[in-house]
Amino acid sequence: MNTAREARQMLRSHRYGALCTLSKKLEGYPFGSITPYLVNHDGGLIILISTLAEHTKNILNNPRVSLITHNQNAPHIQTQGRVTVVGDAHLIADRAQTEARYLRYFPEAESYLEMHDFTFYRILPIAIRYIGGFGKIYWADLADYSPKKFEAYAQQETQLLTTLNTQQKNTLQQILKEQFGVSEPEALAIGLDCDGLDLRSGEQMWRLDFAEELSEPGQALPALKQLTRTQNP
Repeated sequence: MNTAREARQMLRSHRYGALCTLSKKLEGYPFGSITPYLVNHDGGLIILISTLAEHTKNILNNPRVSLITHNQNAPHIQTQGRVTVVGDAHLIADRAQTEARYLRYFPEAESYLEMHDFTFYRILPIAIRYIGGFGKIYWADLADYSPKKFEAYAQQETQLLTTLNTQQKNTLQQILKEQFGVSEPEALAIGLDCDGLDLRSGEQMWRLDFAEELSEPGQALPALKQLTRTQNP
């Protein structure tokens, strides 16, 4: 069992979490806030925060942070799956590629970026606590957490998404219908990584997990078609 990948998959399937920073105003005390996040190809977390926010002031004073996200569909809070990422938050100076990808997931953030006081930070994990449910509690092996060939996905993601949205729309529609019972002809592929694919239509999003971590971006299309074959041999 690869608990590091399970933790990464859970992080990828969620869109926001509780960010905890070390308070500058109240020295030594933790300060919690809710923030959207995006998992980068290397497994780091991307957050977009305002320079006026308390958590940003705290990060500038001390970059050590943690972020927890949880399975919000589980009825029992103590036994639901959750992941805590502990790490250091650093400003992303060259943000063009980050901005384009982030806006595919959070298009409403475009208005924040126009205000010029919002900036991207990357949380680099130093430890990950994974709880998959009752009795399934681990510190994930950080050496196994970051995908081995994440650079290839970062370089080829945009091109692959274009291919999916122009040449594989029928496949995407079929998967949505088989996996989620959804008929959504306008769904677009917005993110592709070694663990799966993200689709979006309006404010609705779906996460499709591959059965195994892919080693090369070229394996993505066959892996998607495999998802349809599992329903229709």
